[in-house]
Amino acid sequence: MTIRLFFSPASPFVRKVMVCAHERGLASEIEKLPSAAWPVKRDESIVRHNASGKVPCALLEDDTPVFDSRVICAYVDSLASSSGSLYPQGARRFPVLTLEALADSVLDAALLCRYESVLRPKEFFWVDWYRGQMEKIDSGLDALESKWFSEISVDFHAGAIAAACALGYLDFRFADKDWRSARPQLAQWFSKVSERPSMMATLPHT
Repeated sequence: MTIRLFFSPASPFVRKVMVCAHERGLASEIEKLPSAAWPVKRDESIVRHNASGKVPCALLEDDTPVFDSRVICAYVDSLASSSGSLYPQGARRFPVLTLEALADSVLDAALLCRYESVLRPKEFFWVDWYRGQMEKIDSGLDALESKWFSEISVDFHAGAIAAACALGYLDFRFADKDWRSARPQLAQWFSKVSERPSMMATLPHT
């Protein structure tokens, strides 16, 4: 089954979906649709299917929409014919889902920082707002380094994929942010998983 996906090469949430597709051997089933999703001027071709106008948004063969990234990732995982899953069953299922949510919250804050620094007119730049979002990023990374590291390092499941995409986005958009020095375990883990074919094939670009 071919899945049409409103695609942006810079979106970390789109990257999540594509990494999942590669990991489950379904990347060739993804048809990338052009998109111009932007918080100020929305892409009406996306809005017709997803009222938020955000990417990623997937369309099934009958035009049924599937969104957001967490739902699409789970859907892609469900289509794979190979054994295994990015979403473990039993006792580990909800820790993985919670880890994915934590990584997504880091991404949400990073995107708000990006919009504040790039989109907002300089005379209206809100320093406290930017700092507050950065604090969310830092506390999320601290949690990945400590409380959640045992879960993130077990397997490259959906939660780990989300974390890897979050760290990749920080390197992509906030290259001057030194998140590694205080988080050596996380830095070493990210260096290792970045060598996976799925991560190499989905590097963000403008």
